[in-house]
Amino acid sequence: MSQFVFDGGCGEVTGSMHIIEHRGRYVALDCGLFQGRRAEANAKNRSFAVAPRKIDCVILSHGHIDHSGRLPRLVREGFTGTIYATPATRDLTAILLADSAHIQEEDAEFYNKKRLKNGEPPVEPLYNMEDAAETMKQFLAVPYNMPFSPVEGVRFTFFDAGHILGSAMVLLEIQDQRGGVRVVFSGDLGRPGLPILKDPTPLPPCDHLIVESTYGNRTHENPRDMKDKLREQILLTVQRSGKVIIPSFSVGRTQNLVYYLTQLMHEGALPNIPVFIDSPLSVNATEVFRLHPECFDTEALRWVKQLGDVLGNTCCRFIRSTADSKALNDLHDPCVIISASGMCEAGRILHHLANNIEDERSTILVVGFMAEHTLGRRIVERQSEVKIFGRMYQLKARVKTLNGFSAHADAAELLGWVSPLAGQVRNVFVVHGEHEQSSVFAEKLREIGCRSVHQPTPGQEFPIA
Repeated sequence: MSQFVFDGGCGEVTGSMHIIEHRGRYVALDCGLFQGRRAEANAKNRSFAVAPRKIDCVILSHGHIDHSGRLPRLVREGFTGTIYATPATRDLTAILLADSAHIQEEDAEFYNKKRLKNGEPPVEPLYNMEDAAETMKQFLAVPYNMPFSPVEGVRFTFFDAGHILGSAMVLLEIQDQRGGVRVVFSGDLGRPGLPILKDPTPLPPCDHLIVESTYGNRTHENPRDMKDKLREQILLTVQRSGKVIIPSFSVGRTQNLVYYLTQLMHEGALPNIPVFIDSPLSVNATEVFRLHPECFDTEALRWVKQLGDVLGNTCCRFIRSTADSKALNDLHDPCVIISASGMCEAGRILHHLANNIEDERSTILVVGFMAEHTLGRRIVERQSEVKIFGRMYQLKARVKTLNGFSAHADAAELLGWVSPLAGQVRNVFVVHGEHEQSSVFAEKLREIGCRSVHQPTPGQEFPIA
């Protein structure tokens, strides 16, 4: 008998991990980091629904930390199996896990200083740089559309999910005494019309579907409108002699912004103002994008042929050093600063927010999802005061949200992806969404004809039949 064991990413958007048990073998789908409230997330990140030593392999949908960020912890606790990913996902995950390990080490060092003062024993980081490096040794790259059997009786195929570079939905074909069962895991589903990437692959026929619901009750703006709206916000801010501060995910969102800025500068649609990409991780991720043009759509390849580069070499300054980053605080002329982290929880973006959030001339341009309990969410909610580095700041800068940049399918796009096979799927498991989004989306799935829709909870098991 086979069964699903749900671990993370149930009723929330972080910590993605779902396990398939088949004939005593365990196949994990993703192994993501929990984020949000620190103490709660830390406890979750140190536990697994199935002992790491028992897990035979991990099939990784994409590199984002909420899907890959617990892998070094899994390895540290005894996982010795193979991690399967597309070539682009493998390369992105290498830089993302190294960055995450650095953050884990810094966090542990910070808290241990406090614990030492209080006479408390030190805590170990969730994992370190060595753990991240060891984890990468267990990766095996598998291209899209190539079936592969990781354990006896289970075969998987990656299909392009159109979410970030290398992202995949996973088709699993599980053999049993009665024949075979087909399971699809959506990973994070992208959107038609996103810049650079190909559109998501249609849903393959399946018996069971595990589907994300990040925006299961939202409607996004059209991604094709974002280039003009980005231009509009920059021009408005330049007219006020302000700066445009853009908190941005290092992987995907930053490259989309740079792609549009490259085009706008080439077309003469923006004044020749400085554009700074102030994030070492974003710089590294952009280099990985350049290594994988096989993931680009037809339009992006056409721009590459015309310009030679579509990822900022002609119009952006990529900043690695801390000294160069600090020097941006001394700039007083209009400019665009794109920095991480995307949810404003860490990284250089905090310095740029602290330096500009009380300036009425400047714009904080929100181009990504801001989870509950993050500084980014508080800014989106336009709270009158926000805390940065332990100090309260008045939120005086203009806040503008462009949700058409979202790399997650909205409710209509998710339903459009599922609906052709709605009556054929035996069970749909709604995951990777805050409770309201998942609940509303689950009801919408029932309305289009999905017979059995579930919202699993962590640790819950379901038979695969």
